[in-house]
Amino acid sequence: MLVLLPPSEGKAPSGRGAPLKPESLSLPGLAEARRAVLDELVELCAADEEKARAVLGLSEGLRGEVAKNVELRTAGARPAGEIYTGVLYDALDLASLDAAAKRRAARSLLVFSGLWGAVGVSDKIPSYRCSMGVKLPGLGALGAHWRTPMASVLPEAAGDGLVLDLRSSAYAAAWKPKGEVAGRTATVRVLHAQVDERTGVEKRSVVSHFNKATKGRIVRSLLSTGAAPKDPAELVEALRDLGHAVEAEAPAKAGRPWALDVVVREIH
Repeated sequence: MLVLLPPSEGKAPSGRGAPLKPESLSLPGLAEARRAVLDELVELCAADEEKARAVLGLSEGLRGEVAKNVELRTAGARPAGEIYTGVLYDALDLASLDAAAKRRAARSLLVFSGLWGAVGVSDKIPSYRCSMGVKLPGLGALGAHWRTPMASVLPEAAGDGLVLDLRSSAYAAAWKPKGEVAGRTATVRVLHAQVDERTGVEKRSVVSHFNKATKGRIVRSLLSTGAAPKDPAELVEALRDLGHAVEAEAPAKAGRPWALDVVVREIH
């Protein structure tokens, strides 16, 4: 099983240990594309802080993020699973998993990134600021930049197993499973169900914060129990066994992802 995650906008500080070793990152087929983004990002942030802030879409209060990017090659690196923070990663809580679940996480989780393309949670990276929606002056839109290298690298990473795609739309644009891989891919939407007190009719809505938290809990439960669904149909059953309310139908045509709705009635 390969699980595709979005990064977090906010990140923990860089570590105090050895700096980034690009050659040590997972998916070495992305190395050239990573180097191109890293080179331009560092150069941009070192040369013109105001321009860099505008390109990165940073407010005045986030000016320090530009300086952080200048130091990407020398800052201490730490596991990506510690760098990424926020609602999804708080719910996933990698640090508290047992040893076996942590090994599963290292094998199966990929975090998509505007800077790195995608990294494993055990890959050591520095803290940075560069979303997939950024358009660098030289390379252009990062979503488009990553599309070609991803198309050759990700199918191999997916192997012949299930792909659980939990990315947000901006990161999903960097790689869209096709053909046979798409047929064993499942995307997840989290819906909050509430009963209208006046009409008694149940209404469903997508709530961003809760969407992220639920996705983190789903991944955690799969890792903790060692569940290993081989395809989307088995994933539906596994999630139901774990107590999640899941609604899903097989796609009408072969070679298309399954779309799963996880319905939640209590927000926490």
